[in-house]
Amino acid sequence: MKVIFTQDVKGKGKKGEVKEVSPGYAQNFLLKNNLAVEATPQNLARLEGQKKRAQKDAAEELKEAQQLKAVLDETTVEMKAKSGEGGRLFGSITTKQIAEALKKQKDIKVDRRKMELPDAIRALGYTNVPIKLHPEVTATMKVHVTEE
Repeated sequence: MKVIFTQDVKGKGKKGEVKEVSPGYAQNFLLKNNLAVEATPQNLARLEGQKKRAQKDAAEELKEAQQLKAVLDETTVEMKAKSGEGGRLFGSITTKQIAEALKKQKDIKVDRRKMELPDAIRALGYTNVPIKLHPEVTATMKVHVTEE
């Protein structure tokens, strides 16, 4: 019996897959627990529609990420911090502070966890901060730290 999995089933199949399973297993376990539906022409058409919609959404998300990348690549965030001799900061500038400053100055909201800063900024000057907007799109924003 052919079924379309509606959820991941360990050892059998992943969500959205169409597989051939024994009729007893399908009727007594998969269909009963709503883990799969029978692979009828209607259900197969619905599955195709869902795949097309997901593909369209993914393409739209990629396009939005590329537009945001174009904006962020030309953006410089100005931050002030107290510093000592040699341009060393008292404390450091974290991704959370950078995200808040970006929201306040440019009205662009970026999740701090998407910023791939190896460790916090501890010196005055310009620092390039890579931001992973999408698995295929990474923007680089400049952060300018000046003395308070």
